[in-house]
Amino acid sequence: MTAAGEPIVRIGSGSVRGRWRGTPGTEAASAAFLGIPFAQPPVGDLRFAAPVAVEPWDGILDAADHGATPQRGDTGITLIPEPSVPGDSTLNVNVFTPRPGEADAALPVLVYIHGGGFVSGSPASPWYDGASFSRDGIVTVVVSYRLGFDGFGHIDGAPSNRGVRDWLAALEWVRQNIAAFGGDPGRVTIAGQSAGGGAVLTLLGMPAAQHLFHAAWSLSGPLRDISPGRAQQLSAELARLAGVPATRAGFATVPEDRLRDLQQQVAAPASTSALGPIVAMIEDGLAWGPAIDGDLIVRPTIEAIRDGVGADKPLVLGATDDEFTMVTAAMGDDVDPAPALALLLTDPASVDAYLDANRAHRGTSAAALLGRFVSDAVFRSSVVRVARARAAAPTWVYRFSWASPTFGWAIHCVDVPFWFDCLDAPGVAAIAGDSPPAALADAVHGSAVALIRDGDPGWEPWSRSTGSTRVFDDGAASGVHADGYASVHALV
Repeated sequence: MTAAGEPIVRIGSGSVRGRWRGTPGTEAASAAFLGIPFAQPPVGDLRFAAPVAVEPWDGILDAADHGATPQRGDTGITLIPEPSVPGDSTLNVNVFTPRPGEADAALPVLVYIHGGGFVSGSPASPWYDGASFSRDGIVTVVVSYRLGFDGFGHIDGAPSNRGVRDWLAALEWVRQNIAAFGGDPGRVTIAGQSAGGGAVLTLLGMPAAQHLFHAAWSLSGPLRDISPGRAQQLSAELARLAGVPATRAGFATVPEDRLRDLQQQVAAPASTSALGPIVAMIEDGLAWGPAIDGDLIVRPTIEAIRDGVGADKPLVLGATDDEFTMVTAAMGDDVDPAPALALLLTDPASVDAYLDANRAHRGTSAAALLGRFVSDAVFRSSVVRVARARAAAPTWVYRFSWASPTFGWAIHCVDVPFWFDCLDAPGVAAIAGDSPPAALADAVHGSAVALIRDGDPGWEPWSRSTGSTRVFDDGAASGVHADGYASVHALV
C-alpha cells in the first residue's frame, strides 16, 4: 500500500499501483488497474512485428487511468461507447479484482476481448468495467490488441495475424501474472462480443492457445476465416492505393492515419446498390481479421473445432435475435425480400425454405425479414455450425430476445450491458431505455458468472436431438426452448 492506501501489486515486470473503488477492507471494495502494458509499444521497428515482451521498469507504474488504444478518433461503428486514448503503448490490459495482492485467493478469471469488426473498439469502454464481476468474486482482464491492417493485414516479410498474436501474448501475461491480482491461472474463461466473439472461436480452434484458457463464451461471434488468397488480394489493393510495394518496408513508409483511411476503402468499396455492402459482407466476410496462414491458423476454424480442438473446454455461444435488422430497416419496406434473397442465396430452394421458415417470425415487414436473414447468415448461423461441430463437447446455446425500446428489435450490442450487469453505465439508456429490466441482467450476468466459476451456465446443454436453447427475455418467452435456431436451418 502507498501512503494514500491505493493498491500496489508486484508482477513480473515491476510494481503497479491501481485505485480502489469502494472502501478498502469492506465487502463491496474492489480495485482497478488500468493500462498495464503486456508488450512493448508496436511502433517504429516493432510496428508490424509480433508482440515483444515489455521491458521491466523501476519504481511503481501508475495504473489509475486507461492506457493508449489502437483505435484512433471516434469511429462511430458500434452502439457501445468506446473512447480512444492517444499514445503509443497500445498493447495493454485492464484488470479488475476484489482481492489485489492476494496470491492465494485463487479466484476464477475472465479475459474479455472487445468487438468492433477488428477495425475499431476500445478496452476503455465503461461497459467493460469489471465491477460486477468483482462483486461476484471474479477477476476480470480486458485486452487491447492491434486493429485493422496493422493487426491483421497480410505483409510480405512480417508475421501474420499480429492481432491474434496480441491475444496470445495477453493470455500468456495472464498465465504468468494474474495470481498477483488474486486470480487463478488454472481457471481462465475467455469471452468477447461481435468480433471479440469471433476471436473467442478462433482461439478455441487454435492448438497454440489451448493451454491458456479453460472455458469460453462467444457473444454474437461471426465464424469466418480469411483465406490466404483473399488476404494477399486485400494487401495488394491497399499497397496499390498507397503507391508502395506490398512489403513490410513499403507499408512502413505510409503514415498510420493514411493507412487507416485507405484500409476502409479496401474493406468497403463503393457500390451502386443498397444491397451491395450486404452481399459483400455475406460472401466475403470482414476484410481484416484472423486469416488462415499455415502457422497459427493452419486450417478453417470450423474444421479444427469439428476435429476436436478445444473439445475439453466448456463453451457458451449465442446471438441476439435481430443483429442487423436496424441496418436493413433503413431501406424501408419497398424492398421485396424474395429478389433480395435471390441475390444472396444462389439456390432457389434455399430462398423458398428460408422465406417459409421466417414469414411467421417477421410478419409482412420486408426490411425486417431481410434483416433477420443478414443476422442469420452473418451471426446466428455460426452458432448452429459450431454447436453441431461440437456435438460431443460441453456446449450451451442461447438467444438474447429482449427488444430494445429505442429500436424495436433485439439488435447487435443490446445484450452487452446485461452480460456485464452495468445497466447504469454511460450510454446504456440510448440502447436499452431508461428502465431496462434488472432481472434480465441478473439472469444473463448470473449465467456468465456460473460458467466462469463452475464451468456450467446453468441450463441444459445443446444437442442435435433437442437443440436446447436458453432464451433470455423479460417475458413469458424467457426460458429453455427446443430448436431455438430453427430459422437458420435453411442456411447451414
